[in-house]
Amino acid sequence: MARKITLPLTEELAKTLHAGDQVLLTGTIYTSRDAGHKRMCEALAKGEDIPFDPKDATIYYVGPTPAKPGQVIGSAGPTTSGRMDAYAPTMMSVGARGMIGKGARLPEVVEAMKKYSGVYFGAIGGAGALLAKCIKKAELIAFEDLGAEALRKLYVEDMPVVVIIDSEGNNLYEEGRKAYLDSRK
Repeated sequence: MARKITLPLTEELAKTLHAGDQVLLTGTIYTSRDAGHKRMCEALAKGEDIPFDPKDATIYYVGPTPAKPGQVIGSAGPTTSGRMDAYAPTMMSVGARGMIGKGARLPEVVEAMKKYSGVYFGAIGGAGALLAKCIKKAELIAFEDLGAEALRKLYVEDMPVVVIIDSEGNNLYEEGRKAYLDSRK
């Protein structure tokens, strides 16, 4: 059974999540992909603020399609998280705690997650239209020139995700592979 979580993702809340947990997220999340992350990390390197308060924030790695009439947002499926690996440790160092995407993460990202109590959630790739139904509000907040990769503030209700890597570095991809190999012995 999925556990219902209300964001923001505080350190205390993050530490209660474990690799493999099924979760339904409700609350505010932000969207960004590699171009937006690059801009935010460049701003941080110059001592500038980024367009939202990163403390306990969850960032969804998505570039949604345009909304059709009557829709809040278009299809909103996750993108490959590895594109953000160069930026994720910096974002966590300023307070961002949750990440939603798909695919494996580099060891440097996992180490940053352990250091800053981060959590990596996996969303189902190919289910963007279904995930979009969980998005109840969408607001463009920065980088409009990036089109689909612009920074957005979303309000989601019961968005289904799975904890892939928890704040202790436990990794569902590795644990699942090991369990499978062990079962074949």
